[in-house]
Amino acid sequence: MSFDEEWSQVRSEAAAMRLNSVPMDPGGGGGGGASDYKVTSADLKAIGNEAQELFHWFERDAFHAGAQTDAAAKSLDGDGFLTGSAMWTMWSTWRDQAEALLSACAHIHNHLEDTVVSHTNHEESLITNFSMSEIDKHFK
Repeated sequence: MSFDEEWSQVRSEAAAMRLNSVPMDPGGGGGGGASDYKVTSADLKAIGNEAQELFHWFERDAFHAGAQTDAAAKSLDGDGFLTGSAMWTMWSTWRDQAEALLSACAHIHNHLEDTVVSHTNHEESLITNFSMSEIDKHFK
């Protein structure tokens, strides 16, 4: 059996597999017919790049008012206004939420980048293993 035939057989078996014994649904829900869901490495890279772009844009623009907010809050506190502490609380909350968003963007970018590399390595390993099984037949 050639690599292409063996690969086609493995793909067919995987496509026919039913998870948790859910009946095959040719209407698109549980398997059966041709799948319309496909994600390529280029798709993953594009999403990761968008997350990275959002990270850099937001990192640049999210904290520009920090020094002014701090100065205003201290000035208002010094003048006896309760607005100063409220302003500081608002800024602290904003900063925490902005840092959480930045962390999420970085996590998405890094995870998708790792997924692309991992998938490529896995594909290369499969090709090598199937090629080796074909070679092994000639030595038995």
